[in-house]
Amino acid sequence: MKGKQLRPKDTKRTLIRLFSYFKYNRALFFGGIFFIILASIMEVGINGMLSPVIDSLIGDYDKSFFIKYLLIMIGMMVVVAITQYIGNLSMAKLAQRTVHRIREDMFSHMEKLPVSYFDKHSHGELMSTFTNDVDMLNQSLEQSVSQIIVSLVTVVGTFVMMLILSPLLTVVVILMLGIMLLSVKYVGKKSARNFRRQQFALADMNGYIEEMMSGQKVIKVFNYEERAIEKFNMKNEELRIAATQASTYGTMLMPVMGNLSFVLYALISMLGAYMVMINRLSVGNIASFLQYTRTISRPITQVSNQLNTLFAALAGAERIFNVLDEEIEKDEGDVVLVEDSEGENKLYWKVPKEKGEYEEIPLKGYITFKDVDFGYEPGKKVLKNINLYAKPGQKIAFVGSTGAGKTTITNLINRFYEIEKGVILYDGIDIRRINKHSLRSTMSIVLQDVHLFEGTVADNIRYGRLDATDEEVVEAAKLANAHYFIKHLPQGYDTMLTVDGQNLSQGERQLLSIARAAIADPTILILDEATSSIDTRTEKLISEGMDKLMEGRTTFVIAHRLSTVRDSNAIMVLENGEIIERGDHEELMARKGRYYALNMGTLELE
Repeated sequence: MKGKQLRPKDTKRTLIRLFSYFKYNRALFFGGIFFIILASIMEVGINGMLSPVIDSLIGDYDKSFFIKYLLIMIGMMVVVAITQYIGNLSMAKLAQRTVHRIREDMFSHMEKLPVSYFDKHSHGELMSTFTNDVDMLNQSLEQSVSQIIVSLVTVVGTFVMMLILSPLLTVVVILMLGIMLLSVKYVGKKSARNFRRQQFALADMNGYIEEMMSGQKVIKVFNYEERAIEKFNMKNEELRIAATQASTYGTMLMPVMGNLSFVLYALISMLGAYMVMINRLSVGNIASFLQYTRTISRPITQVSNQLNTLFAALAGAERIFNVLDEEIEKDEGDVVLVEDSEGENKLYWKVPKEKGEYEEIPLKGYITFKDVDFGYEPGKKVLKNINLYAKPGQKIAFVGSTGAGKTTITNLINRFYEIEKGVILYDGIDIRRINKHSLRSTMSIVLQDVHLFEGTVADNIRYGRLDATDEEVVEAAKLANAHYFIKHLPQGYDTMLTVDGQNLSQGERQLLSIARAAIADPTILILDEATSSIDTRTEKLISEGMDKLMEGRTTFVIAHRLSTVRDSNAIMVLENGEIIERGDHEELMARKGRYYALNMGTLELE
C-alpha cells in the first residue's frame, strides 16, 4: 500500500483523460464555457469602467458622462448575473452526466474483468472507488472546471487592462504573482501526495470494514473483537495521519495567498499614489488598477483554496482509470454453440475449418484433461500433470485436503483461468478455442458460498435462465426439493429476498442455488461442496432430485462429506495438486490407500 501511495502520479494524463469524457456532451461543455467566458469578460470590463466613472466626478464634473458610464456598468452587471447562472448550470449538468458515464463505464468494465482480478482486490476497495472516488470527482467537476476557466479568462483579461493602464505597475504585479505561483507549486505538490495517501488509506479501511462486517459471526465465536478493534484503530490512525497532513498543506494555501495578496495591494497603492502625485496616472486609473490587482490575485487564491478537492478528485480519478485500464477477460475462441439448423432443438459446436467451411459437432459433455499444469502465480504450480476423462451421465468426484486443487480443476473447465501446459478437451475440442459465452452457457455451478440477489424467490431461480416460465421455475424448485419450503414462505415464489437472502436459512439458500442451476438445463453440472451447508435430513431430501438433475449430464462434485461421493462413477483423490488415487468407491476401498484411510477415520480431510 505504501508503495502505491508514493508512486508518482501523471496529473497531465489523468486530466486529459478526464476531459475526454466531455465529448459526449459537447453542447453543454462549449455552451457552459461560452457563458462563463462571457461573464468573466464582462466582470473585467466592469472594473475598467471604474476609471471613467470616477474621473467624470473629478475636476470638470460632467453629469451626462457619469450617468452614461453608470448605466453601462449596470447593464454589464445584469449580463454577468445571467451568463454566470447559465454557465454554472451547464457545468453542473455536464458534471452529473460525465460522472454518470464514468459509472456506467466502470460497471460495464468490471463485468468484463477476469475472476482473478476480484481474487486480488477486496470488495471494500472496489466499493470505495465506486462511491468515495466518484463522489469526490463529481464535486470537483461541478466546482473546479468552471473556476479554472473563470480564473484563466480573468487573469488574461486583467493583464491586458493593466498593461493599458500602467505597464510599470504591471511589472510589479507580475513579480509578486511569480512568488505566489511558486508558493502554490510547493504547497500543492505536498498536498497532492498526501491526498493520494489519504484516498488509498480510506480504500484500505473501507475494505477492512467490509471484511469485518461480513465475518461478524466468526469474530464473535473466536473472541476476535479486541484484535479487530485494535487493527481497525491502526488503519483509522493511518487515515487520520494522512488526512491531517493533506488538510494541513491544503489549508496552508489560503492564508499564504491571502497575505501575499494584501502585500501586493499595499505596494500598488503606494506606487500608484506616487504616480498620481506626479501626474502619471489619474485617480480613476489607480482605482481601476487597484481593483484589477485584487481581481488578478483572487483567481489564484480561489483555485488554491480548492486544491484540497482538486487533488483528492485527481487521486480518485487516477484510481478510477486504473480500474478501467485493467485488462478485460480475453476471449479468442472461434468455436460457438448453435442450434440445429433443422429445428430439432439440438445444440452443436460450430467449428471453423479452412476456406470458410464449418464442422458441426454435437454437444454431448465429454471432458478430457491431458497432462494439465496450472498455477495462479508464475513458478508456483497448483495442479501438476492432471489427466482425467468424464463422459455424459457420469459423476466425477474430487476429494482431498484443502488447497489440494479440487476447486481449481472446475475453475479451469469454466475458463476462469487459463492452463499453462497440456490441454482440456470439451467434446474433443480444445476449450481455448471455444467462445467463453458459449462454453459457460452449457454449464451450471453450485458454490459452497451461495449468493442470492435482492428480488423475489422466482427471480433468483430464474437467474439461471431469464426466459424461463413460471411453470419451469416451479419444476426446477421441485427438482431441487425447494418447492416445499417456498410454498410456506409469506408470499411463496413472490417472497422478496433481502441482500444475499439473509431472511432464509443457509440450507434454504443452498436449495435455491441448486434450483437456479437446474433451470439452466446444463450439459455440465459442477457442485463445489454444494451440500456442505445442508443438514443430513435436507441432504437426503435433495439426493433424489439431484440424481434426476444429473441424468445424462457430466457432473463434477467437490465434497468434504465422503458419503456424498460413494455413488460416483469415478473418485479422484488429490494431494498437492496431483491425482494420487482414482477409481470408484469399491476399488479405492479395496486398495486401502488414502481414500480408505479417510473413510475409516484414520485420516481426516483438512
